[in-house]
Amino acid sequence: MTPTQSETNTNPRDGQAGYLLFLLASILFAIFFIMPIVWSLANSFKPAAEALANPAALFSKTFSLENYRRLENVGAGWYVYAANSVMIAIGTVLLTVIISVPAGYGFSKFRFPGQSILFVLIMATMMIPFQSILTPLFLILKLLGLQNSLFGLVLIYVTFQLPFSVFMMRNAFDAVPKALIEAARIDGASQATILRRIMLPIALPGVATVALFAFLNSWNEFLAALIFLSDQNKFTLPIMLVNVSSGLYGIIDWGALQAGIAVTMVPCIILFLLLQRYYVRGLTAGAVK
Repeated sequence: MTPTQSETNTNPRDGQAGYLLFLLASILFAIFFIMPIVWSLANSFKPAAEALANPAALFSKTFSLENYRRLENVGAGWYVYAANSVMIAIGTVLLTVIISVPAGYGFSKFRFPGQSILFVLIMATMMIPFQSILTPLFLILKLLGLQNSLFGLVLIYVTFQLPFSVFMMRNAFDAVPKALIEAARIDGASQATILRRIMLPIALPGVATVALFAFLNSWNEFLAALIFLSDQNKFTLPIMLVNVSSGLYGIIDWGALQAGIAVTMVPCIILFLLLQRYYVRGLTAGAVK
């Protein structure tokens, strides 16, 4: 079979040009998204006068930790708010993983009456606007004695994180061949052993994705923390940022605000970079069988 005219006229340089164009566009998009992060970090290490300068320079010749020291005078101090955010985020991650892993395994590998209906109902809760049920949630927490409690806030976050987490874990377990489970059952392994020693290591990318989403959502959440917490010593980092941006007599301390933003976003960036390999694999789990 002789090649067609279009095939013989194909130039390898066309493919190289397309790749270079794609690479250039990717670099431009990366710079576009990275610049706000670089700007916040650079301004957080500027003296207060330079942080308020107009027009502002990206980098300063003077390295200063003055903005971070001023954060210690905001309310109870940034370290108290950071500790509260860490405890809430860790509690949310642990409870979400502990509940969603066996739930996802059950929906994936077991068949029981009403399974599809129950799963649809769980997914349907994702369509309920959080703002529409703030009053019932407040009354329930007050009835349970968990209003103005970090643990009560953790329960709220876990409740709204579970539908997505169960969905992710079901997809992750769907990608695991049933032959592995059948082989383990023939060897006498119990369901708990199969889940812990066989299924969980294989579905680890899905677990990492669930944990990462739970951490980021609870770490950055503002509205529920503002409504359900009234003790200043229990506030989280997002509430601290609002206090910094309000300032005395409405004056915004831009240097301290950028320092607070840096304190808030750096843990998220580090955690994402550490788990990005599992994160991408977890999002695509169950997509191809």
